[in-house]
Amino acid sequence: MDPRIREHAQTIVDHSTSVEAGDNVVVSAPSVAEDLVTAIHELLGDRGANVVAMDANPRFTRAFLRAGDDDYETPEHVLALYEETDVIIRVRGETNATEQSDVPPETNAAYKRAYKPVQGEMLSKRWCLTQYPAKGSAQLAGMSTEAYENFVYDAVTLDWDAQGELQQQLVDILNDGDEVRITSGDETDVTMSIAGNTAINDTAEHNLPGGEVFTAPVKDSVNGEVHFDLPLYRQGREVSGVRVRFEDGEVVDYSAEGNEEVLDGVFDTDEGARYLGELGIGMNRSIDQFTYNMLFDEKMGDTVHMAVGSAYPETVGADNELNESAEHVDMIVDMSEDSVIEVDGEVVQRDGTFVFEDGL
Repeated sequence: MDPRIREHAQTIVDHSTSVEAGDNVVVSAPSVAEDLVTAIHELLGDRGANVVAMDANPRFTRAFLRAGDDDYETPEHVLALYEETDVIIRVRGETNATEQSDVPPETNAAYKRAYKPVQGEMLSKRWCLTQYPAKGSAQLAGMSTEAYENFVYDAVTLDWDAQGELQQQLVDILNDGDEVRITSGDETDVTMSIAGNTAINDTAEHNLPGGEVFTAPVKDSVNGEVHFDLPLYRQGREVSGVRVRFEDGEVVDYSAEGNEEVLDGVFDTDEGARYLGELGIGMNRSIDQFTYNMLFDEKMGDTVHMAVGSAYPETVGADNELNESAEHVDMIVDMSEDSVIEVDGEVVQRDGTFVFEDGL
């Protein structure tokens, strides 16, 4: 076994989820990731945890959704499992990244609504979402298998203490600020309040790799237009050239150059899907290539991402409204050129360089 797989597993078990003796653990992963899952199980056994393994095969989900009638109920047996779970480890790894491309967006939206209580229960636990460098994932990224393996392991095996110290400088700025303005090129100029909300230093406790600072905007404060100039890959489809206009927090107009119908399904899921739940700023400079994988792409240095849909409760202050939704869809703006982030009128980042880095 590649020793980097064991290092990856140890980061998941000890750093990201802090598994202890007696913990009930669910490991959800595709069969292509069996080496990593095996290494995880060895560590879980050594720690004295109780483990349930689930095969997360997108073919199974596709078959279920295409055979259904969009009238889904919350799976109470799954909810019961997660209610009794302490730690959830989810591993991604594609053999066919387009497996669910022929599931209608409205079907995905209906399933998301039914699954929302399960999602909420999962997020209340110690959880980690990570990536196995499968060949299908490498193909989607346009990389050789070896190059993609190196890319993944370089991103997940950072010195997270040092990365956290770098990111804490931005956390402090945001936590002391009230209003953020983001401009990029001629098509992105958006403002939002973050007053009373909390910025989080992502050092791979939940997402592995980590490498961002994120918070929530005040729900009704977002105004302006955003051109998300980097594509996202969702439901087996590439959604490109997304443009969104916000008024008093709500998405009032949107378009996409490719696969706009996917956005239709997202925004029609529920009321909260038309409001921003997250503002995130990428700071992981070991992620230096776009790969059509949001787990990595949103962490890239020189990027900002905004997620429509649910907000993370830990980012929302007691006096502010928590945006709730069955969706959480991240979209990215390239901030490397002709771009500025301001907090309370002061420049925090220009063309990808922060005020606390050399060169600004």
